[in-house]
Amino acid sequence: MKAVTFDPRSDTFQLEDVPRPRPGPTDVLVEVEACGLNPVDAKIVGWKSLVPDMQPGWVTGLDVAGRVVEVGTEVSGWSVGDRVLCHGNMFRSHGGFAEVTVQDAAILLPHPHLEPHVAAATPCAGWTAWRALVDRLRLPEHGSVLILGGSGGVGSFAVQIARHFGLQHILATCSTGNVDFVRSLGATHVLDYSTEDVLERVREITGGLGVAIALDAVGRDNDIIAADALGFEGQMLELVDLVRPEAYDDAFGRGLGFHQFTLGGAHRAGPAGKAALTAAGRSFSRLVAGGEITVPRLKSVTLDEVPEALDEIRAGHTVGKVVMAL
Repeated sequence: MKAVTFDPRSDTFQLEDVPRPRPGPTDVLVEVEACGLNPVDAKIVGWKSLVPDMQPGWVTGLDVAGRVVEVGTEVSGWSVGDRVLCHGNMFRSHGGFAEVTVQDAAILLPHPHLEPHVAAATPCAGWTAWRALVDRLRLPEHGSVLILGGSGGVGSFAVQIARHFGLQHILATCSTGNVDFVRSLGATHVLDYSTEDVLERVREITGGLGVAIALDAVGRDNDIIAADALGFEGQMLELVDLVRPEAYDDAFGRGLGFHQFTLGGAHRAGPAGKAALTAAGRSFSRLVAGGEITVPRLKSVTLDEVPEALDEIRAGHTVGKVVMAL
């Protein structure tokens, strides 16, 4: 079969003919209809050392929409012909940039009523935004949120989730060129970090009280802005780096709370982790299928075009969401 492989010796992607994989006892073999391209795929050079003895021919591609063509001997609940969606395990090869992929049956969910390329655009960024805001920060219980990186993959979905739950104050940061775009997603206040003092604007908008919760989807010291923008006993979630309470203004005195989160951690957390992953997927997919959330700036590429598209993502030259469609 044809697949896009990664060679850890040269840090390159290439289209190759590779042997068709077989599912293990608890796996399914999925014929790929679409697979989302994500920064974690493109930046495998940064985490390849975490995979013991990674060999040439590694196939990445986490966000898969497709059809089951074979089931493992211990799999129940899934049959050949079922259409499925999943966010795969980055530490397993045989990912979605191929004609078929092997996936753990426990992480599958029924394919939502969406076109495959739209469905495959959602798991990594959309499910991360849902788990961060709804599961961890309990967004529906609050009235205000600050989203750092409102025009990015996670941030653009986070703004729409906050709008769906009707928060009074949805503050989101972005650059000048993305202000109108982020406002169109539902932000009540768009903060242009290139021309405004973000903390000063947060205090102005909230009457000096700060926001109830904050999400940092950017990194690079934006965690300091997120934490310092919080009000009394506010909660912050960091997606990119480790939290560092000692760097934040009077974190102890203000009773602040901090969270770390990575979507892929669910794969290493047993049944509970996988159940949380798929529950988020079902909830988020319902909103997309119902038109409550849209996938902005969507671009499709062919399997042949995936290596170049991954190189562009790695170089930071991509705008919007890229999906491989077969």
